Amino acid sequence: MSRLVVVSNRVAPVKEGKASAGGLAVAILAALRKSGGIWFGWSGEVSDAPSEEVKISRVGRLAYATVDLTPQDHEEYYNGFANSTLWPLFHYRLDLTVFTRQNFSGYRRVNALFARKLAPHIGPDDLVWVHDYHLVPMGEELRRAGFTNRMGFFLHTPLPAPEILTALPEHETLMRGLCAYDLVGFQTDTDLRAFHEYIVLEARGELLDDGLVRAFGRTLRAAVFPIGIDTENVVQQAQIAARSRQTERLRQSLVDRKLIIGVDRLDYSKGIPVRFQAFERLLEEYPANRGRVTMMQIAPPSRADVAEYIEIRQVLETLAGHINGRFAEFDWVPIRYLNKGFNRRTLTGFLRTARIGLVTPLRDGMNLVAKEYVASQDPEAPGVLVLSRFAGAARELDAALIVNPYDIEGVADALQRALEMPLAERKERWEAMMKCVVENDVTAWREAFVGALEAAPFMADEQ
Repeated sequence: MSRLVVVSNRVAPVKEGKASAGGLAVAILAALRKSGGIWFGWSGEVSDAPSEEVKISRVGRLAYATVDLTPQDHEEYYNGFANSTLWPLFHYRLDLTVFTRQNFSGYRRVNALFARKLAPHIGPDDLVWVHDYHLVPMGEELRRAGFTNRMGFFLHTPLPAPEILTALPEHETLMRGLCAYDLVGFQTDTDLRAFHEYIVLEARGELLDDGLVRAFGRTLRAAVFPIGIDTENVVQQAQIAARSRQTERLRQSLVDRKLIIGVDRLDYSKGIPVRFQAFERLLEEYPANRGRVTMMQIAPPSRADVAEYIEIRQVLETLAGHINGRFAEFDWVPIRYLNKGFNRRTLTGFLRTARIGLVTPLRDGMNLVAKEYVASQDPEAPGVLVLSRFAGAARELDAALIVNPYDIEGVADALQRALEMPLAERKERWEAMMKCVVENDVTAWREAFVGALEAAPFMADEQ
């Protein structure tokens, strides 16, 4: 088996035998322990002095290799092009997309830095697996350095339709970099279709048999690999957490009220404001729920120094205050808005307690919270998942109540249906979703992608 070299924006070291990290970290670590290899990326540190040496720590057969960023690199590459340009663009938010040549130059510069620092550590037979929108040009930089290894790229976010993508001034440069890989993986058929449309309509390329694509002088394979969760671990954590002190405190505080839960990183793509408005509409249109249903939204802060994230936090605080001021009673507060994080085990206990999991992103690559909600449920009394059609997870979890998050009245009606749903229907829907979550877990995702990369013949440049 070839050794694996994983490249991502951040590296998440996890102690041997401890699965406390997110799903991606668990999948990467499992792959690296199986084949041996390197996990390379940014250390998370910002240093005035540029990184001259790669910091390497070894655990068994795997090595963590990291570099620091300078303040300029961090601002232009990370805050700038990655998170102020590509993130909003890929989530269909042209109104929030900011493009500057300086930030694009910083993005290219950091990708070149990563390639240069990683190059001495790549063996001739290594497989290289690059992750996400931060590092699209990484493969092209390694090709320029003469590497002919099989290289794969997985995009965790959506890929927008060409009508959106071509608003980016450097869209051709970006997509040319994507085509430097031998295998490109997407979350859904919608993302793959957007890629194919770009190849045909903008790059004047060709779609060949067996998922092959020819464009920019290269032939590569593009396919769908929907990411999963560590299902068995989530199920076990939820069973343990159901008896935990925190979960018991939550149950006691509800006083037999039904709980609607949302768990999201604080981000404008997650649709949390319209979620609050839908809950307000539920209380308006179905007044019997007043005093009998509580909504808890957990939204840990992220990118707290970016203006759009400061604004979304203020919007949510205002909305929660308005709804609570309008409907609260002396012994009941409609919305519990928690701008803080909890460890994964505690969250599974909260998810298990909730009668409804409310997942309503305006656009999302997959959304693993939807799958975690399903895996956390009590099989004898499962809750109901209300899921945005614009989450990648909706392609698999079609037994959820699928909603359009822009239709506030429609979401409110779905919430009422979920609250009234009989146990037999809840079980039937949950069993269908759980079957998918078990079969398409994070191990299946990792093995499918790595297997396809191993099987991909290297396609030399044709120009």
